[in-house]
Amino acid sequence: MLFSEILGQNHIKNHLIRSANQGRIPHAQLFVGPEGCGTLPMAIAYAQYILCGNGDGENNSGNANCNLKFNNLSHPDLHFIYPVTNTDDVKGENVISANFLSEWRSFITENPYAGLFDWYKHLEIPKKQGIISVRDAAEINKTLSLKAYEGGYKIMIVWMADRMNVAAANKLLKLLEEPPEKTVFILIVENTAAVLQTILSRCQVVDFLALPEQIIAEELITSKKIDANLAKKIAHQAEGNYNKALHLLNKDNDDAIFEEWFVIWVRAAFKARGNASAISDLIHWGATIAKEGREVQKNFLHFCMQYFRQALLLNYTANELVYLEPTFENFKLEKFAPFIHGANISGIYKEIEEAIYHIERNGNSNIILTDLSIKLTRLLHVKETI
Repeated sequence: MLFSEILGQNHIKNHLIRSANQGRIPHAQLFVGPEGCGTLPMAIAYAQYILCGNGDGENNSGNANCNLKFNNLSHPDLHFIYPVTNTDDVKGENVISANFLSEWRSFITENPYAGLFDWYKHLEIPKKQGIISVRDAAEINKTLSLKAYEGGYKIMIVWMADRMNVAAANKLLKLLEEPPEKTVFILIVENTAAVLQTILSRCQVVDFLALPEQIIAEELITSKKIDANLAKKIAHQAEGNYNKALHLLNKDNDDAIFEEWFVIWVRAAFKARGNASAISDLIHWGATIAKEGREVQKNFLHFCMQYFRQALLLNYTANELVYLEPTFENFKLEKFAPFIHGANISGIYKEIEEAIYHIERNGNSNIILTDLSIKLTRLLHVKETI
């Protein structure tokens, strides 16, 4: 993957190219950015630039054999670690990244901008959460203790490094403190909140921004051959996430079912105030969502935050930023918007973020979602202050 194939992020491309050309390649870097902004393809392009010695002309340096290996993600000095878990074919102590390499290569080939939930669906485990375990950390140690096959650098890309458990993080920390010669670590996360401070302090942080709408629209027009008006609409709805734009284009995202769950939820929350019998609807709703996998629950709650934000924007007449077009029967964003305002939006966000936090840490989803529903009932009836 070449830098020229990466969408936007030109300031980061220039920084990485310049530092590589000057021989100033940090041994540990942390790429931080939201889903769909290009952290993983940028890491691969950077690795290709270093290992293939491509120079400013990228693929014009004559190192065609090396570039071909990268096209197949098969360069012997490029290594990946990513979250995995038990599947029908791989279980127990065999659950390490190396045993999912063929699936990983096909996953990146299909869409290098894809997110963590897409990876789980690719492995056909959408109801499970993967981790980077101490076994993978041991594999990193073993792999990097060997000499580079081609005598240059060895590059280890750790995708979703915040999914490391504590034992794995501590083992990796020792490598970051005393890295083998000519070894480059590129850790990729969507935010730094779950990264150990000791690891964070040993990495050079590279911050990525969400992609501009124009970049996404131009790519959809060029690569997907779609109408400019449709591309512009999708780019607006994607909120800087090219992976989301592809899902919207292919109409294979979960927004329809998420919208249904959301509408049922807020309607029940409105009814429940002062109506004990309606509480049973919220309890039933919580039990229904709790049957889904934790990643689905988290994605749904992120969708809810997005929905509340759109209602807030509409309430404060920032219409140019509103792109949601509800399709659920008899639900109008215009009628819902007045209930979301400055007096309750912070509380709503806080409670949803707390629910996501506890779901990630294997709390009882039924209890978490029911508790969230009762709190939402109170927050939706908070009056806006003048």
